Amino acid sequence: MKKNLNDNVDEIDLKKLFDALWEGKNTVVSLTLALSIIAVIVSLSLPNVYQSEAILSPVVSEGTTNQSMQNIGGLASLAGINIKSQPAGNSTKALKKLRTLSFYEDNILPNIFLPDLMAMDYWDSKSNTIVYDKNVFNSETQKWVKKPTPQKSFKDFKKILEFNQDFDTGFVTISVKHKSPYIAKEWTNLIVNQINDFFRTNDKREALAAMDFLNTQMAQTSYTEIKEVIAQLLQNKMQQLTLIEANDFYVFSYLDPPKVMEEKISPNRRSISILGAVLGLLSGILVVILREFYSTSND
Repeated sequence: MKKNLNDNVDEIDLKKLFDALWEGKNTVVSLTLALSIIAVIVSLSLPNVYQSEAILSPVVSEGTTNQSMQNIGGLASLAGINIKSQPAGNSTKALKKLRTLSFYEDNILPNIFLPDLMAMDYWDSKSNTIVYDKNVFNSETQKWVKKPTPQKSFKDFKKILEFNQDFDTGFVTISVKHKSPYIAKEWTNLIVNQINDFFRTNDKREALAAMDFLNTQMAQTSYTEIKEVIAQLLQNKMQQLTLIEANDFYVFSYLDPPKVMEEKISPNRRSISILGAVLGLLSGILVVILREFYSTSND
C-alpha cells in the first residue's frame, strides 16, 4: 500500500519542528525562567488583601402596631386624616440605600479616615500600622497632595464593598475588602451600624412628625368620635416610637458578626507564578517556531 505524499510532508514538517524546538531549547528555557522570575517578583510586590464578612438577618418588625393602624385607617380617613403605615425595617430598601452616594457622604465618609481608603500603600502586620503613599497623602503633616472628591472616593469604596441577599432565606451578606484586616472588620461593622441608625432615625422623625400632626388635629376638632380615633392613632404612634427606640438592631441583626481574618483572599501568588511559567514556556515555543518559519521562508 502506497503511503500518501501529504503524510510524508507532515512527517517531515513535524520532524523539522521538533528539531527546531530542540535546537532552540535554550531560548524556551530562558524565556520560561525569565517570565517565571518576573511573575514571582510581581506577586511578591502585591499587597495582601483581607476580607471581613458579616451575615445578617433582617429584623422583623412587630405587626401589632401596623395591623391596628390598618384597622382604624378607615375611620381616620373619614375624619380627614391620612395615615401611612410603614414597616420598621426593610432590608431591600436598606440595600438600595447603601448603594447611594448620599448615604456614603452623610453616614460613611464622616466616620472613616479617608487616607485609609484612598492613600494606603500597605499594612505592616508586625506593628499593625498603615503606611501611606507619600505621593497622595503626607502622614507627617496630615495633608493631601490632592484630596479626592467624595464622588471619586465613593467609586473606590464601592470596589471594596460587596453585599448580596438570599431571597429564599432573606439573609444578607455584607463584606469589605482591605489591605488591613482590622479596617476591613471595622468598616463592615460601621456599615451595619450606620444603615440601622439611618432607618431608625428616619422612622423616628416620621413618627414624631405624625404625633405633632395628630395633636394639632386633636386640638382643632370638637367631635368626640374624631377625638377617639385620633387618640387611638396617637397610642399606636407612641407604641411605634417605643419599638424604634428599644431595638439595638433596627433593620439588620447579626447572625455572624465580622471578624479580623488572619488569611488573605488575594493575591494568589502560586497561581501568578504558575501563569508566568506557562506564559514563558508558550512564548519561548512561539519564538522558536516563528524563527524557524522565517528561516525556512528565506531559504
